[in-house]
Amino acid sequence: MSQVESRLSQLGLALPPVAAPVAAYVPAVKTGNYVFTSGQLPLRDGQMMLTGKVGGEVTSEQAADCARQCALNAIAAVKAEIGDLDLVTRVVKAVVFVASSPDFTGQPGVANGASELFGTAFGEAGKHARSAVGVAVLPLDSPVEVELIVEVS
Repeated sequence: MSQVESRLSQLGLALPPVAAPVAAYVPAVKTGNYVFTSGQLPLRDGQMMLTGKVGGEVTSEQAADCARQCALNAIAAVKAEIGDLDLVTRVVKAVVFVASSPDFTGQPGVANGASELFGTAFGEAGKHARSAVGVAVLPLDSPVEVELIVEVS
């Protein structure tokens, strides 16, 4: 078990199986020393945790939990691509898309659900650049989607 997986286990979390793509793409691609994930949805046990707009049907707190699940799914996609999460030397950037009601402006707080998990899982190497973007709609009516870029040795 990698150090990353051990830290996740201390939180009561385990890496899920990588979700099958819902269109024509792959979950992650390694090029050079980088792994880029596709957008990860808040799927848990093969089901969407929630659907709807943040600031509408979904609260900020629920959306942050969804972002955390998206982050866990992104970490699983990275592991599937490289085999050993201890090869990750840096979480470079996370992009968090938040399906938002027109007046919702708390996207950074929602994105913290993902960012905090990356920090816990990867320690110092988990400090990353980030974008938190409000959008009108996401695939499958998801409230949140997370993309990840990591550097590997």
